[in-house]
Amino acid sequence: MRPLAALLAILAGSAVALATGLIMTWIVILFLPADEARFAPEQPALVRAVLVFTAFAAVTGASFYSEQRALSWRLRAHAASIAMFALAVWLYWPK
Repeated sequence: MRPLAALLAILAGSAVALATGLIMTWIVILFLPADEARFAPEQPALVRAVLVFTAFAAVTGASFYSEQRALSWRLRAHAASIAMFALAVWLYWPK
């Protein structure tokens, strides 16, 4: 495995783990109707995080796949991975 593929595997695995954890958290919150008012302020931020990290996982997964297969569109996939990483850092970096 080439170094870029290893880095992409780490990024994709981390993004998948984050997205999975956020989705499972969202599902658990949906099944707690007694605490709905308590978790209501958290819903928009949680949905945004689920969308961002699910998209990040999909893009880095595609980038990893294109790198492993040496496909012609791999540079665009790498650029999209960098853009999604930059978006996640910009959204979630402490201010």
